[in-house]
Amino acid sequence: MKYAATAATPPLGERAFGLLCLTVAVVLALHAPHLPWWLTLSLAPVLGWRWWQRSHRAGHIPAWVKLPLLGVLALAILAEYGNLFGQTPGTALAIGLLVLKTLESERPRDARVGVGFACFVLMAALLFSQSMTSTAVVALGLLPALATLRALEPAQPTQTSLPRTLLPGLGLLAAALPLAMLAFVFVPRLGSPLWGAPNAQQELTGLSDTMSPSGFTQLLIDDSPAMRVSFDGPPPPPDQRYFRAYVMDHYDGTTWQYHDVVNQPPAPLQASRTLRYRISLEPTHQRVLPTLDVPLDAPAGAHLRRDRVVMADKSVNDLLSYSVTSATQYRLQPVLGPHRQRWLQLPADFNPRTLALGRSWRQRYGDDTPAIVRAALTLFHDGGFRYTLAPPPLGRNAMDDFLFDTRQGFCEHYASAFTVLMRAAGIPARVVTGYQGGYWSSAGHYLLVRQSDAHAWSEVWLAGRGWVRVDPTAAVRPQRIDLGAAAAAGNQLPWTESGWLQSLRNHWDIVNHWWNEGVIGFNALRQRGMLTSFGVRRADPTLLAELLAGSCALAGALGLAWALRRKQHADPARAALRGLERYLARQGVVRRLGEGPRHYLSRAARALPGRRAELTGLMDCYLELRYAHDEPPPESLRHFLRAARNFRRVRVVK
Repeated sequence: MKYAATAATPPLGERAFGLLCLTVAVVLALHAPHLPWWLTLSLAPVLGWRWWQRSHRAGHIPAWVKLPLLGVLALAILAEYGNLFGQTPGTALAIGLLVLKTLESERPRDARVGVGFACFVLMAALLFSQSMTSTAVVALGLLPALATLRALEPAQPTQTSLPRTLLPGLGLLAAALPLAMLAFVFVPRLGSPLWGAPNAQQELTGLSDTMSPSGFTQLLIDDSPAMRVSFDGPPPPPDQRYFRAYVMDHYDGTTWQYHDVVNQPPAPLQASRTLRYRISLEPTHQRVLPTLDVPLDAPAGAHLRRDRVVMADKSVNDLLSYSVTSATQYRLQPVLGPHRQRWLQLPADFNPRTLALGRSWRQRYGDDTPAIVRAALTLFHDGGFRYTLAPPPLGRNAMDDFLFDTRQGFCEHYASAFTVLMRAAGIPARVVTGYQGGYWSSAGHYLLVRQSDAHAWSEVWLAGRGWVRVDPTAAVRPQRIDLGAAAAAGNQLPWTESGWLQSLRNHWDIVNHWWNEGVIGFNALRQRGMLTSFGVRRADPTLLAELLAGSCALAGALGLAWALRRKQHADPARAALRGLERYLARQGVVRRLGEGPRHYLSRAARALPGRRAELTGLMDCYLELRYAHDEPPPESLRHFLRAARNFRRVRVVK
C-alpha cells in the first residue's frame, strides 16, 4: 500500500527542483564565511552535479552513493572540529545534510521537507551575526524558499523569469512583518540569548591581557566598532578620551602581561571631577570592561580590581551595556605601599643599553622625577623617531633595537620603551592598554570607538601625585591623540580607510546603533519592564503570552478583513456589475436578494426597452466572462468594462 501511494504521487517538477537547488545554494553561500573553505568547495559541486543530473538524466540516486557521502560528511566534521555538537560544527553538519537532502528529493513532499530544513539552517546564520545588514540578508534569503513553495502549488506557470518568480516573496515577507514584530515584543525572552552559546571556534580581534611590540598591528587596521559611549552631558575633549582596559606590570623582556590579583581592595582614589556615561560594548569573549580613565565603581555583574580595572563576572559573549562613573581629575594611590618593587621589575638579561640610559638619567637628575620623565619625552620628540604601522622587526633586545637602531613604531613600541626607561631610572611605571579617541556622532549623540582606536600608554608613580598617565606616542605624533589613529597613520592605511569612506561608515553606524539598542539590546530585563509606563511593574510570561495571543488575534482579524475587501475589489468584472446595479437602482430597477445576474439584467432590459440591446449585450458578455473561462480573456474584460462605463454615461429615457 505504501508503494502504491508513493507511485500515485506526482514527481517533483523540474522548475520546482531547480528552485529547491537555488534555495540550498543561497543557504550555502550565506554560511560560507564561517564554514571551512574545503567544506564549501566540496558541497557546492555536489549540489551542482545533482541539479545537472536531474535536469539531463532523471533517476534516483542509489543508496550506495548517498550513504558513503553521509559517512564522509560526518567524519570530515569530526576531523575538523573534534565533535558534531556546538554552534559551528552543528551548523556545518546541518548544511552538509541539507545539500545531501537534494539527492533524495524526488517528490513534492521531499521538496517541502527540504524547504523547511533550509529555512532552519538559514536562520542559524543569525547565530554568528545579528547586525541589521545580516538580518536583512537572511530575510532576503527566504525568497527562493518561498518561490519553491509557490512552484509546488497547482496551476503555477512554468515559464516565468527568475525575478518575477522571486518578487511575490517580498509581499509575503511584508505581510509577515507585523506578526514577526508582535512575536519579537511579546514572546518571553531567554535570560541568555541563543546566540550567546559558547563557540570556541569563533575568533574576534580585540585587546588581550598581553602586549608585545607589533601586537596591535591587526587591531589598528580593524575598522569594526569596539564600543559606543553615551555621556550624561557633553563628551570629554579628544585628549581626555582614554578608556583603560588592562594595566600590565610584569615584563619578561619581550612581552608585557596583566596579572589578575584577587582578594585585594581597589587602590585608593581621590577624585576632584567625575563623569557619568554608558558604554555599549561589542562582544569580546573576554571579561575586561573598558572604562574612561579611572572608574569610581563597577557596574552590576562586575567588580573593581586592585589597579581599578573593571572585570565582569563572565566573558562578554554578546552585546553588553553598562553605566559607570569615572574620575577625570584624580589622585590614584598617592601612597604606594609595600608593592613598590613590583612596578620596578625588569629582566636582568635584556636591553642593556636601555637600562644604562635610564640609570644615567637618574644619576643626572637625582630625585627630580619629573625631569626624568621630560628627558624621555624629549628623546622621543627630538631623537628622530617616526610613527609607523609597519615598523621593522626587532630582535631579542627589542627595546635596544627600537631606541637606538630602528626608531620606528607605534603606540606599543613607545609605551613599552618609555616604561622600561622609567623603571631603569627607578620610577615605578606600568603599561596600560585600552582605547583612545573615537568619533563623536553629533546626530546620534554618542562616541563611536573602533578597534582601530586601540592604544597603549604608560602610568608613572610620582610622589605626592600617585599614578599619572603619560602618553609617549603624543611626543612623537600628536595627531594620534587629537585626530585619531587614521590621521596619525597618514597614507599608511589601505584605501578602505580613506576619509570619505570612514565618514560614511561613521554615519551608517548611527543606524546600527539604533538597531543594537532597539533590537539586540531588547533583553529579558527590558521586556519585563516595558509596561511600566502602563502601570504594570513586571510583565511576567503569562501576561506576555496573553498579550501575544490577543495581538495576534487582532492582527489576524484585521488581515482577514483586508483580504476579503481586497478580494472584492480585485474582481474588476464584479466591481463593474455593482456599479451598473447602482445606476439601474437609481432608474427604479433594484436587484433583489438572491437574484442572479441573468435574471436581473433580463428584468432590467424589460423595464428599459429603449436600452434593451445594450443590456442584453452586457448580460451576455458578463456571463461569458464569469462562466465560460477559468480566467477571463483580457480583451473581453476590457470590452465589458468599457461597455458598462459607457452605459452609465447615457441618460435613460423611459
